[in-house]
This record gives sequence, C-alpha cells and structure tokens, in this order.
Amino acid sequence: MTEPASTAGKRPSDFALSDNFVYPGRELEGMDCASNYHEWILARFKPFLGKRLVEVGAGLGSFSRLILSQHVCQTLSLVEPSKDMFEKLAAIAGGLDTAAQIHTYQGTFLQSAAMISARCAPDSIIYVNVLEHIAEDERELEIIHQTLVDHGRTFLFVPALPRLYGAFDERVGHLRRYTKPELEGKLERAGFKLLLSTYFDLPGIAPWWIKYCLLKSASMEPRGVRLYDRFIVPAARRLESFITPPLGKSLIVVAEKR
Repeated sequence: MTEPASTAGKRPSDFALSDNFVYPGRELEGMDCASNYHEWILARFKPFLGKRLVEVGAGLGSFSRLILSQHVCQTLSLVEPSKDMFEKLAAIAGGLDTAAQIHTYQGTFLQSAAMISARCAPDSIIYVNVLEHIAEDERELEIIHQTLVDHGRTFLFVPALPRLYGAFDERVGHLRRYTKPELEGKLERAGFKLLLSTYFDLPGIAPWWIKYCLLKSASMEPRGVRLYDRFIVPAARRLESFITPPLGKSLIVVAEKR
C-alpha cells in the first residue's frame, strides 16, 4: 500500500490497494453519452445526499463529475478496483476544479473502507451499477453500514428483474438482477431503513428484453444509447414523476443507517 500523496491545493490523495485486481466491465462508461439518464438518477438521489460522499466503482468519474456540478459537498472519495481505470480516474480527479476535497482509492470498498472512515467520516455512500458485480453483496451492505456515520445513507442503483438477465449482463459481469423485495430485505437485514425504493425506467423493459434476451446481443452501441437518452428518457422521467412504476429495468434505493 502506498502512502497518501500530497493534498496541497486540489490534488487528490491516491491509495494503491490492489494492483492485480481485475474485473470485467463498467456499463456506465459505455453510457457516457447518456446525460439525461445520469441526471435522472442523480435527481432521485440529490434530496438525500450529505456532504461527505463516497462513490464506489467510480470508473472514469463521469457520475462523480455530475455530482460535483450539481451538489455542494465537502469531500468526495472515489473508489475504483481496476488498476488501469484507477490510473485514469486519478488523473481526471487531479484536474477537477472544485472546492471539495477529492480522495481516490484503488481497491474494493472492503479494502478501503477503514481508511475512508478514519479520514472523512462518510455520510453518503453511492453504488451506481456496481453492487450487482459483487458476489457477497450482503457482506458489502454490512460494511457500508459499519462505515457510515449515524444516520448516514447508502444510494444504490442496480439492474432489476431476473427475467431480463441476458447476454449483456453476462458479458459485463453481472452476478444478478434484483427484485425490489430482494434488495429491500438485504438492506433491512444489514441494519438500514428505507427512505426511497422504487423501480426505475419502465419503458426500458421491452427494448432491453428484445435486444439482450431475445436477440442475445452482448453490446451497447453509443448511437442507440444516444437515441434512447434523447427521445425516451425525458418522457420516462416525466411519467415516473407522476406514477410509481410497478416494474422497471432498474431499481433505485436510498437507505439510512438505523
């Protein structure tokens, strides 16, 4: 483990925890052009966000940059297990123009949780399209609970509905797609109470099933993502602001430490 780099100015401090860690993919990095989609996720999270944030599986920092552009925080800790992606993330984080203190950690959350807790006492821990990659997800939720300050919150965005599991899920390393009762039960057993729990993106179910289950595609083409983001996401967001969707392509949950 390396020692922290200098925190002078706005440069991040980097922790190299797991040089040989490899994992299969970051689907959100394939959706960098889906600005409306990302903003929709953040809009659901934003009323509950605190000031000392952690994003686990930060990838290249696209969602982190969106947070910084729309939410005032004191610290933002970015955790990324992939060595190659972490090096790019650390470089990007070092160039961010923000008053928030940015800290970067290479490794899993299990490896970095104690250091993060000692350094910034997080009140918000965010997993966007990450928890489904983790084999022992209930253990992960327990570590989140232990790391958060009292009444701290976790923010989860995960793929939903096991029947939608297809070729793309397999390619990017999804171990599961969640049902709402399943994820809620795991959070409650870990010591959380639910503040928000709802299916997300009802219109996305049919095209996802056709492309990835029926046609068995394993790719996510940027052009298709842009079209969906431009024409479908704004309408879906308006619709789901008035109704609670009975199902959805994803689940979005905010839970508070009891």
